[in-house]
Amino acid sequence: MKPGQAVLRIHGLRQNWFQFSLLALLTMMVGATIGVERVALPPLAQHAFGVTSVLYTVSFVSAFGVVKAIMNLVSGRLSDRRGRKLLLLAGWGFAVPYAVLIIFAQNWIWVLVANMFLGVNQALTWTMSVTAMIDLVGPVNRGLAVGINEAAGYVGVGLGGFAAGLLVVSYGLRPAPYLLALGIVGLGGAITIWPTRETLPFARAESELRAAAVATTSPAAAGPMPGADVSPGLGRLAVYMSWHDRSMLAVCQGGFLNKFADSLVIGFFPLYLLQRGLSLLQVGLVVGVYAWVWGLGQVATGALADRVGRRLPIASGILTVGAAVALIPITSGLGPWLGASALMGVGMALVYPNLISAVGDVAHPAWRGGALGVYRFWRDGGYAVGPLVLGGLALAFGLVAAFWAMAFLMGLSGAIVIVLMRETAPSRRRQDPAWQGHPEWIYGAAAGLSEPLPPPLG
Repeated sequence: MKPGQAVLRIHGLRQNWFQFSLLALLTMMVGATIGVERVALPPLAQHAFGVTSVLYTVSFVSAFGVVKAIMNLVSGRLSDRRGRKLLLLAGWGFAVPYAVLIIFAQNWIWVLVANMFLGVNQALTWTMSVTAMIDLVGPVNRGLAVGINEAAGYVGVGLGGFAAGLLVVSYGLRPAPYLLALGIVGLGGAITIWPTRETLPFARAESELRAAAVATTSPAAAGPMPGADVSPGLGRLAVYMSWHDRSMLAVCQGGFLNKFADSLVIGFFPLYLLQRGLSLLQVGLVVGVYAWVWGLGQVATGALADRVGRRLPIASGILTVGAAVALIPITSGLGPWLGASALMGVGMALVYPNLISAVGDVAHPAWRGGALGVYRFWRDGGYAVGPLVLGGLALAFGLVAAFWAMAFLMGLSGAIVIVLMRETAPSRRRQDPAWQGHPEWIYGAAAGLSEPLPPPLG
């Protein structure tokens, strides 16, 4: 038997279908938890707390985004050392005070604090679920695995949002939607305790497989490369992902502006559509269609990217989102808005899983969690910055200005991907990841090189 052959047999969807399915179910619950907020919280600002400022209303998204971005950075790196399951379970625990605080909130500050807890919850649970699913499948079908993860999560967002809309119409803005969230959290925590298993051993096994393959095909290449026991520092990993590797720079900015667009849906779609005369239930339907198309489409788009590569779906998806956003202010009525929402979901489906897959393509299994954490830090930083930028524009020039600004930014983001990003899919790329040519960018002195770091993007 060749080196690594036995290791390879533990990876794959077929071999790990039960654990993979459990993680997909958990991801759907993670999505449903935040889906409740997307529909129920913006109207609560005005009706319960008298908040009328657009910028102040969407501030809950920024509070959520700041904490989630930071926790992504920390949790991804920590999971490479402590495992995925423990952090997944901790994430469910942080969702409890989120729901309780909103149920009993006396002013908007309570809501902002609650969303900080929700940010921790989403960072820990969703980051761990996608990392664990990538662990299980190994190097083959990574795009499909990420697509299924994101599909499950955003179907959950749509279901949670639609259910919250029904509960609001029947029982009011509080406490019914957040009691639903508490029930989801309790079930998710129970499934995480048992029968969900730890997947870090799968990542370590993939490291052994990769090391064996490199040693077999190119012993010289394996010489200066550190083993899986050498752990790159978070700062060095962040610089590599954010600057040294031009493809990862393009991916990180794409994720960052992607969350600008999503924050538009969370904070501005309900306000704009209610202002234009839709009912709360109709708003929930528009937001739900966006999430459902996005969610269900990611299974197909993830598998598509395994065949055609990541770059084309990412660039075309970003441009599609920009076009769909522009359709909202230039059309009118439930039907056209549902169509624009669905088109935006198609664009998101092309982009979202394949940005994550691109990171998985480039990262070594030993530091994949940390690399995904850096990417998700930038991506969810868009939640922190986006509402402030778009809210400031809406405050100064009206809600429509936020939509046009978002359409322009997505066009710019697509252009950056076209110019900077190289293909990362292992089956289609023409160049190895940048860190393989410059291991010192990741490992520093551990790479066995004493000369100073080369200039970035060289």
